[in-house]
Amino acid sequence: MKNIIIIILVVVLLGLGGYFLLGGSNEGSYKDTEKQNGPKTEDQNKQEVVENQDQEQNMSGEEQQVVIGKSVEDREIIAYHYGSGDKELLFIGGIHGGYSWNTALVAYEMIDYLNENLEMIPENIKVTVIPVLNPDGLQLIAGAYEDLSSDELSNISLDETIPGRFNANNVDLNRNFDCEWESTGTWQNREVDAGNEPFSEPESLAIKNYIESTKPSAVVVWYSSAGGVFTSSCRNGVLPETKDITDVYANASGYKAYKEFDFYEITGDMVNWLAKENIPAISVLLTNHNSTEWNKNKAGIEALFEYYSE
Repeated sequence: MKNIIIIILVVVLLGLGGYFLLGGSNEGSYKDTEKQNGPKTEDQNKQEVVENQDQEQNMSGEEQQVVIGKSVEDREIIAYHYGSGDKELLFIGGIHGGYSWNTALVAYEMIDYLNENLEMIPENIKVTVIPVLNPDGLQLIAGAYEDLSSDELSNISLDETIPGRFNANNVDLNRNFDCEWESTGTWQNREVDAGNEPFSEPESLAIKNYIESTKPSAVVVWYSSAGGVFTSSCRNGVLPETKDITDVYANASGYKAYKEFDFYEITGDMVNWLAKENIPAISVLLTNHNSTEWNKNKAGIEALFEYYSE
């Protein structure tokens, strides 16, 4: 009997020893880890919160922000994603920076609209908005490339905004794409620097890499100013779908539809490069350099949503 009691006591003591040796509980293990690694810093806690928010956004389909590249002066080029459908509609503003600041502003208005009206996006569609492709040019004129004020910017004369059309290398980004590219491009009645070669600039390269990796179903690029919706072509004819979405956007918005941009010859144009890549793409030119004409563009955007929802 005494032997049995002794054996039981030995087993109990061994069990208790193992318990304390291994840390006693999960709480003990956590404390040991914390002692080894030190308590979490405020930055680590913030990062954890951000990661959790990203996970929640991924699950809910709400806004997600992705940096697709950086400008010459190291400013981020951000893509805002909404929805999770298999058809991606891409909207781009601000390629001409501070000269066409209202094209960035209309893109930001679209972002605000989507944040408040996610239900407007059909289930089969993913919407991406890149509000500022030329953040350095916008920063030069506006003193910022986010949180823009149309009231303040409207007081700047058009001549003063011209330097902001170009990136920090003084290159016109809309002459730096691989469609009939030439080192010297034309803008209205003047010559502009188109870069050393197609996609020589980090901003145009960023959008090239993004488009080649995602293959969007259609692309809308905002410019100013002429007041119209223009098809795209790289001397290879206009894609039938491009003709369709040109009319869809124009009819809904009230802008005039144009078969081509023929005010003057352009080379290295972004939407024409997209046509070369067989991606339906249209240019929406705002009527002037001050107004976003949001109601017109909202109608065009919603019409495209309906067109691609089928």
